[in-house]
Amino acid sequence: MSKFVPEGRVYAVDIQPQMLAIIEGRKKSYKADNVITILGEEADTKLPENSVDAVLLVDAYHEFSFPYEMMQSIVKSLRPGGRVILIEYMGEDPEIPIKKVHKMTVAQARKELSAVGLELKENRKFLPEQHFMIFEKTQQK
Repeated sequence: MSKFVPEGRVYAVDIQPQMLAIIEGRKKSYKADNVITILGEEADTKLPENSVDAVLLVDAYHEFSFPYEMMQSIVKSLRPGGRVILIEYMGEDPEIPIKKVHKMTVAQARKELSAVGLELKENRKFLPEQHFMIFEKTQQK
């Protein structure tokens, strides 16, 4: 991701130090000096407040132990008009061979993310088994 924002920063947040160690190793091999790793917590990203333009969550939201609190932390880190890109397996499609607990419907995502001040702006339909939903920060929560 770092090559797409050569003038900006990429925050890589995880709650597992082992994952951050892998990212640190890749950061060196790719010379991605604009990547900053952050050890988050189960309910807090530890991202700086009002500092992020976009957050990308790929097949991760459904794994959060505390989704409401984690999303509050993410929204707090977003600048006004900031976006959350949520990629999750389609819960509406029973043919996708993924356990139901690892899928989300658009309705579920809309309901849960609207509770923290995010509005669904777009659901791009180019992935065969996953939603690519773009939410935007609409209010300070």
